Amino acid sequence: MYKGQCHCGSVQFVCAERPEKLVDCNCSICRRLGALWGHVSIDSVDVIAADDATIRYIQGDKTLAVNTCRNCGCTTHYESLQQDGKMMAVNFRMCEPGSIKEFQIRKFDGADSWTFID
Repeated sequence: MYKGQCHCGSVQFVCAERPEKLVDCNCSICRRLGALWGHVSIDSVDVIAADDATIRYIQGDKTLAVNTCRNCGCTTHYESLQQDGKMMAVNFRMCEPGSIKEFQIRKFDGADSWTFID
């Protein structure tokens, strides 16, 4: 189990699935967020938050909804808006540092080549 929460605790998640790796992406939004994304099955994550606790930002191509705590501004997760909707990503920077040190962190070039660059 991996547990994370925003700074104020209004948005929490529990992830039962261990991601293969954590992804550090340099696309226009991820580089600004500084997130470490763990891509997992949507069924393996419980997000614990009031209905109005997050602000959902739907990116330009309308394939992702990025969720940020309305109170403290931490981005906790994103959801796929594509029809299959089976995957999501949680921001493992919201977890305690000791619980993520076991992961390989891969650099992803989401700004240009759309490939891993490490």
